[in-house]
Amino acid sequence: MNEHGENDLGWMLDESLKVPGARHAILLSADGMLRAHSRGIDRDEADRQAAALSGLQSISRSTAEFAGRVETPWRQTLVEFDGGYVFLVAAGPGAYLAVSASEHVDMEAVTYAMQKLVDRLGKELGAPLRQNTGTFR
Repeated sequence: MNEHGENDLGWMLDESLKVPGARHAILLSADGMLRAHSRGIDRDEADRQAAALSGLQSISRSTAEFAGRVETPWRQTLVEFDGGYVFLVAAGPGAYLAVSASEHVDMEAVTYAMQKLVDRLGKELGAPLRQNTGTFR
């Protein structure tokens, strides 16, 4: 989302949903701010999911020692539900890409499409953390 609330990168997220069974995609910053969303999810729901997924990423990252070493970098989180999946991947410095999908989706195809999107967007997906300027608007 740009400073005017426009969904400039939304069309690129729509590209990652061409995998049959993929439902929604959002791009979020590490602090839970929505950067962009696919066309199938409204702004309010995308904002809510961005905040929740930021917390999920943080919790996932805190389990690195369980995977081997504390310094093991987090790459991806997969959550499975009765009706489908949520995929969450690193998408550049301070940014994450999330895709929801049905239970019948080809999981490998979704993760491949997500990685291709991250590669394609490169630095544009980086989301610097918000700075506290001490002023309120």
